[in-house]
Amino acid sequence: MPKCVVDSTFAKRIKVLLFVAASAAALAAQPAAKHLLTLDDMARIRSVRDPQCSPDGGSIAYVVSAIDVKEDKSNAHIWMASLDGKSDRQVTASQDSESSPRWSRDGKYLAFTSSRPGPTKGNQVWLLDRSGGEAVQLTDLKGRLQDYEWSPDSKRLALVVGDPDPDAEPPASGNDAAGAGAKPKAPKPIVIDRYKYKQDGQGYLLSNRHSYIYLFDIATKKLDRLTTGKWDESVPSWSADGARIAFFSNHADDPDREPSGQIFIADAKPGSAIAPLTPAATRVGRSRIAWSPDGKRIAFLETDDKKFDAYGMEHLAVMSADGSGTPALVKATEDLDRGVSAPRFSADGRSINVLVTDDQSVYPVRVNPDGGAAVRLMTPPVVVSSWTSEAGCSAVLGGGDARPTEVQAMEGGALRQITHQNDALLAELYVAPSEAVSFKSKDGTEVHGLLTKPVGYVKGTKVPLLLRIHGGPNGQDEHAFSGERQWFAANGYAVLAVNYRGSAGRGTKYSHAIFADWGHYEVEDLQAGVDHVIKMGVADPDRLGVGGWSYGGILTDYMIASDRRFKAATSGAGTAFTVAFYGTDQYIIQYDYEIGPPWNAKSWETYQKISYPFLHADRIKTPTLFLGGERDFNVPVQGGQQMYQALRSLGIDTQLIIYPNENHGISRPSYVRDRYERYLAWYDKYLKAGRTTTNAAVAKD
Repeated sequence: MPKCVVDSTFAKRIKVLLFVAASAAALAAQPAAKHLLTLDDMARIRSVRDPQCSPDGGSIAYVVSAIDVKEDKSNAHIWMASLDGKSDRQVTASQDSESSPRWSRDGKYLAFTSSRPGPTKGNQVWLLDRSGGEAVQLTDLKGRLQDYEWSPDSKRLALVVGDPDPDAEPPASGNDAAGAGAKPKAPKPIVIDRYKYKQDGQGYLLSNRHSYIYLFDIATKKLDRLTTGKWDESVPSWSADGARIAFFSNHADDPDREPSGQIFIADAKPGSAIAPLTPAATRVGRSRIAWSPDGKRIAFLETDDKKFDAYGMEHLAVMSADGSGTPALVKATEDLDRGVSAPRFSADGRSINVLVTDDQSVYPVRVNPDGGAAVRLMTPPVVVSSWTSEAGCSAVLGGGDARPTEVQAMEGGALRQITHQNDALLAELYVAPSEAVSFKSKDGTEVHGLLTKPVGYVKGTKVPLLLRIHGGPNGQDEHAFSGERQWFAANGYAVLAVNYRGSAGRGTKYSHAIFADWGHYEVEDLQAGVDHVIKMGVADPDRLGVGGWSYGGILTDYMIASDRRFKAATSGAGTAFTVAFYGTDQYIIQYDYEIGPPWNAKSWETYQKISYPFLHADRIKTPTLFLGGERDFNVPVQGGQQMYQALRSLGIDTQLIIYPNENHGISRPSYVRDRYERYLAWYDKYLKAGRTTTNAAVAKD
């Protein structure tokens, strides 16, 4: 009997354990409960870019960038997916990033660039044999590798290499007589003698450093200079037979004063003579040149006059590759009155494919350069980029308002998702939808924007609204995933993004409307957008915030000097005293040719007019947080410093945040997180103080 009792008790315990185990397994199999987006989640979002179809069309190499929180940096690695999406794997891994995957035309090799440890330091081309084995360092460059392209026969590379810094000190040797404890030498003085002498991310531009095109032989590893001039050269493009290389260069007497250039052609032999293909009057952009398959024609992008450099659209042009005739703008794309990019001939050479930026969308278009209307290959709203095509493979980067970018196959006017780098994260999150809004500005101009409501928004509820302003100004808020908008929506804010006049995607007249008249029509358009969302019953008129970065920061300063409804503002990398920036940033062309030099009386009036946020800072009552990168050469941090000092002197609540060693775009992950934390804390302080917000959807779940 005792034995029977023991067996019975044991059996019951086994049943309980089995039940617990089964329950645990069932719970583990269920998807995790959804939650609102956090900054930890933001750090988990992977950036997918640069897809490249293999020559046989069966595979796509691409780059995935992810944040390493522990090391406080981003790492990028090469992945490879099959076109059918059944296979997707990482093919490179190191402590240093890899980027720019490029297939050899015979499909045997995949090249990429990396600064990983190897025989020679610095960014080099590495080679992966598709049949297997580890990557090997291919090039041994002493200069700065900027670009490369395979020859059609897969035997050579065309490299763009910049001169090394002639004043750089050689790396210290362990055998130096001075020893490891020697006092470091003082840096040499920086000698400036160029009209345009600064560029964000590059630093000071020196006269004695140029970028040239070299030919690199894969088998012998011999490196030869293609041309013998003393001009900067870029974007080399091989003809289909490999006999010629077209490239961009600027041979003006003072290239800094003429930012556009010409297309040149050289035989693909070391020391070749070069010949200009496009006339000097043609304003060629620095985008990659497309050869027709038969080598008879070249397609490229032509830019607007330099005075419209900040607002210009690029136009598709075609001309004979032998230099006969003159370039002709393609009427089909001109009729669209929209900017185009990434031209590429079709396989039969009869048409050219381009991407068109159009009213919150970017979609592919096919045109016949000899006549006929443009054929739109996808229906908006859609945003695609990085179009790659080979042997039946046609792929782009695409996502949406609620989904980060992934590699997508483009098939019959629709997208099929190939990669799934962010699917697992998205499955855990509540994602706020965005909707297009349209409204009339003060003068009757129709303006478009995107409105993202808080997660779990209940219709009829008035919530705090953030007007978040894009930079540029020649950019657009579009139907693409915005971590910033999602972050604010997860924290109870409605977010309005407005494509004010000056933005891309609405045509030449719309873009040029703010020429030499900053802070006028943009402010009216932005105010109209806020008024519209208030009338919709979404925005609480007593809880309005505003903010942006770069031109978005500049417009933030204009807004708070024009409209006292805003209870909080964040102005990043902006400026409000325009004349004080003459010669201090990278926009000397715009100062001289759009506004005019400040010693000109008429120009001086314009400088005063567009500097009203600083010159009339006493109008501002909005508590404002100013931010910037310490080494920003695009919009130097002094712009934020001036506005901070003005508001501090006037007794308006303000703070100034400077991120050490950062350029215009804040890239260090911990600083990116810090910026979001400060944004939210600043807005919460003034727009949510003493209020409680609820999230209906989350509470219900």
